[in-house]
Amino acid sequence: MSNFFYDKDCVINPLPLNTSRKIKAHNEEIMIVEVMFEKDGVGSVHTHEHTQATYCLEGEFEFTVGEEKKVIKPGDTIVMPSGISHGCRVLTERGRLLDIFTPERKDFL
Repeated sequence: MSNFFYDKDCVINPLPLNTSRKIKAHNEEIMIVEVMFEKDGVGSVHTHEHTQATYCLEGEFEFTVGEEKKVIKPGDTIVMPSGISHGCRVLTERGRLLDIFTPERKDFL
């Protein structure tokens, strides 16, 4: 596997609830995913075994992490430990997040 990943080679995968994602880079230890949200897009509340960091690239989002609910804007970051419930909804016409997982999400491949 190459250490270089080019955006032009990334495939956009449509998802439910007005969202889509592009796997930007990955190996067994880490995965970087761009998630795009259209109007009323939702990332359903879920849990997984991976530690996740999310960086807001564009738009505003209401995030729920465990029992906490907050709004994030471009430049803001959230870290979610393994096993904690989390989800979000876009508050603007569109938005983009950069999700970083460790280890990689094999279920995304």
